[in-house]
Amino acid sequence: MLSPVGASALLRAVLGPGPAVRELRGQGNPSNLVGPEVQVVARAIESRRREFAAGRSCAREAALETGHDLGPLLSGPTREPLWPSDLVGSITHCAGFAGAAVAPATHWRGLGIDCEPARPLPTELIGAILTARERFTVAQLRESEERPWERIIFSAKESLFKTWFPLRRTWLGFDEAEVALQPDGTFQAEILVLDTGPHPRTVFGRWRIDRGLIVTGLALPAP
Repeated sequence: MLSPVGASALLRAVLGPGPAVRELRGQGNPSNLVGPEVQVVARAIESRRREFAAGRSCAREAALETGHDLGPLLSGPTREPLWPSDLVGSITHCAGFAGAAVAPATHWRGLGIDCEPARPLPTELIGAILTARERFTVAQLRESEERPWERIIFSAKESLFKTWFPLRRTWLGFDEAEVALQPDGTFQAEILVLDTGPHPRTVFGRWRIDRGLIVTGLALPAP
């Protein structure tokens, strides 16, 4: 069932004040795609077309809050959204949820949001995604509260990549960043590669669990 795009208290909670945020609960409608966006997912399966449409609808509504009529939002070679030069933004979607955050590039240099199902990460993936220090942190957190901690860290790294890639145009591996997760809904992420370029080495973000979803986010103010 299609739900209208609306304001997102969940994304606001993980990003804080400033960026415009919108979410859609339910399925996107491919008929809402604009111009050449249709061709981006023309050969995709129906579920992919719907999630793509949901994210683009959220992005357009968020951009309007900043005074921008976004128009078609195409994708780059790694499926990243190609934002206009005067905007920064981030899109996320998983089953039943899509969200977007948009802000003027004059005030923000990067936004990263990610949503994941609030379920444990498959055991076979933990060693590839979490560093030894992160696994130790998870073991400590689990002593006081049972949460899908590994997947929260995975989501935080996904949000971090969404701020990293537009600034550096290079891949950032899961072992090239380390997340210090706190049970109060915050995290600190440190990039471990030698050259971080214009991206800060250490960034701070927030996480929330709501209605079966993990959502993480971080926002980088302009210098």
